[in-house]
Amino acid sequence: MANDGGAPRLKTDAATFEVVKNSLYAAAEEMKVVLAKTAYSPILKVAGDYSCGVFDVAGEMVAQGPDLPIHLGSMPDAVKAVISAWDSFTPGDVFIHNDPYFGGSHLPDVNVISPAFHGDTLLGFACVRAHWPDVGSATPGSYGAVTEIFGEGLRLPPVRLYAAGVLNRDVDAIIFSNVRTPEERRGDLNAQVAANRRGSQRLSDLAEKYGADTLLRIMAEVMDYSDTMLRALLRDLPDGEGSFEDFCDGDGILEPGADTDETFTVRMKVIKKGDTLTVDFAGSDPQVAGPMNAPLSVTASGVFTSVKMIVDPTSMIPPNSGCWRSVTVLAPKGSVVNATFPAPVVYANHEMSHRVADMLFGAMAGFMPDRVMACSQGTSAVLTLGGVDYRNGDRYVSYETIKGGFGARPTKDGINCVASGISNTMNTPIEVLEMSFPVRVEYYEITTDSGGAGEFRGGCGARRAWRVLGNASQASICCERTKSAPFGLAGGKAGATARIAIETLDGKTRELNSKGGFPAPADSRILLEVPGSGGYGPPDARDKAKVAQDVKDGYVSAEAAKRDYGVDV
Repeated sequence: MANDGGAPRLKTDAATFEVVKNSLYAAAEEMKVVLAKTAYSPILKVAGDYSCGVFDVAGEMVAQGPDLPIHLGSMPDAVKAVISAWDSFTPGDVFIHNDPYFGGSHLPDVNVISPAFHGDTLLGFACVRAHWPDVGSATPGSYGAVTEIFGEGLRLPPVRLYAAGVLNRDVDAIIFSNVRTPEERRGDLNAQVAANRRGSQRLSDLAEKYGADTLLRIMAEVMDYSDTMLRALLRDLPDGEGSFEDFCDGDGILEPGADTDETFTVRMKVIKKGDTLTVDFAGSDPQVAGPMNAPLSVTASGVFTSVKMIVDPTSMIPPNSGCWRSVTVLAPKGSVVNATFPAPVVYANHEMSHRVADMLFGAMAGFMPDRVMACSQGTSAVLTLGGVDYRNGDRYVSYETIKGGFGARPTKDGINCVASGISNTMNTPIEVLEMSFPVRVEYYEITTDSGGAGEFRGGCGARRAWRVLGNASQASICCERTKSAPFGLAGGKAGATARIAIETLDGKTRELNSKGGFPAPADSRILLEVPGSGGYGPPDARDKAKVAQDVKDGYVSAEAAKRDYGVDV
C-alpha cells in the first residue's frame, strides 16, 4: 500500500477489504460484549474499565473495540511482551501478565492474551486488558502511596495460564492467593478468557472464509490504511511549533512534618511538519518517589489520544498501530514521563496520561486554535474502599472513578460530569454501588460554578458523599487538579479544582491529601468534589441568554454570572 497522501492502493479489492476490516473491528467489539456480560466486578461489568483488541503475529494492534483511549499506546507492548517471552504457541494457550516494565501499564491492569489459529497457521492474538479492583499490596484496591513497585501488589511477567486448553494450576494458585477477593477476581479472569476465545474464533472464521494468507494481508493493509489517512489529514493542517508546561499536585509521599506532597513539573514541545508530529518532553522533572511515574508507553497513550481528537475529530480513521507511525514521542529516561524500574507507577497510568493529553491541546493552541479544546478534569478521581461487609461478613474491595468536566471547545460548551480525555468509562449506577458494597451515597450532583467561564463554558464536575456503613473501611484516593486548576484557552477561565475530605460522626471535617490511603471510620462520610474544566474564548463574548439558562440549570450561580459575565439574573 502506498503512503503518498492519495487514496490508499490496496492489493485486496475494495469491497473485500472493507468487509474484512469491519469484521475485525466487529470482533473486537464482540469481545467487549462477552466481557461485560460475564464479568463479576461493577468496574468491569457496568463501568467498562477495560479494552479489547485484535493483534497481528508481530503484536501490532489491528483493531481496538470502542473502549479506552488510555490503552492505545500500551496494549501492543503487552502483546509483544508475550511474543518476546515465548518461542512457540499452541491453540488453547492463554497468557497473563501485568508488569508495567514489560508491556503493562500499572499492576491493576491485567492483560490476558490468546493466540488465534487457523489449522497450523498463527493468525495473530486476541488481548483483553481489564482493571482488577485489587491485586494485593498493603492497601485494599492496590492504590497506596508507596515508593517502589514491589509495594504495589502482585507483579506477573508473561506466564502461560492455559497450555493447549489445560489450566496451569500452579500459576492459578499464586494469583488467587495474593488478592483480597479471589472469587470476584476469578470471575473477572474467566470473563477475559471467554472474550479472548470469542476474538480468536472470529479470526479463525475469517480465515476459513477468505483464506489465511488473504486475512493476514488485509490485517496489514488495515494498519497501512489508518497510517495513510492520518498522514493525509496531518498534511492538511498548518505546520508549527508549540510548547506547554504544567505542574502536577504531587506524588502522594509526604516529607516529615509536611501537610502535603510537593509538586513537580512536566514540559512538552510539539513540532508539526508535513505529515509528521514530534512530541518531546525534554526538561520534565526526574521520576519521583511516589506512584506518579509513567512508563513511556503510558505517556504515548496520552499523546495518541489527543492527536486522534485533533487530527480526526469525526473519527473516520480506525484506531490501530498504523495510526501512530507518523507520531514520535521522546522523553528523558528516568523522568516522570519515562520511568525506569523499580519506580512505582500505579497513579501515573491515568493521571499522567490525562495530563499529557490536556497539555498537547495547550501546546498546539498557538498554531491550531480551531482544533484544540480547553483542559478537561485532568484526573480519573479514583476512590477505593476495602474492608469487611457487615451484611454478610465477606471481604470487599470497591474501586470507582468519578466523572468531572469535559473542556470547552472552539464552537461548543464543555460537557458536564463525563469521563473525558483518555478515559471512556461509564457511570456506575448508585443502586449497583449500594447493592455491591456497604456504602450509602447521600448526594451525587453537579458542582455549580466548577466549569470555567468563557464564550463557551467549561463542563462542570460532580460532587459526591459516601457514607461508610457497618464497619470501618480502609480507603485510598488518587486525584489530580487539586492545586493546578484545569486551564482555559483563548481567553477562557480555568475550571474549579478538586477537593477531598472526610467528615466524622462528631461533625468535624478534615481535608485530605489528594493521594494515598486513609482510615474511614464506620458511619463517616467521604466527600469528593471532582474538578470542572476550562472555558474557551473570552467570557464577555458569551451569549447572555446562555448565561441566564446556565443559572436556571444550576451550572452557574447568580453571583458568578454577574462576576464573570456581567449578567444580572
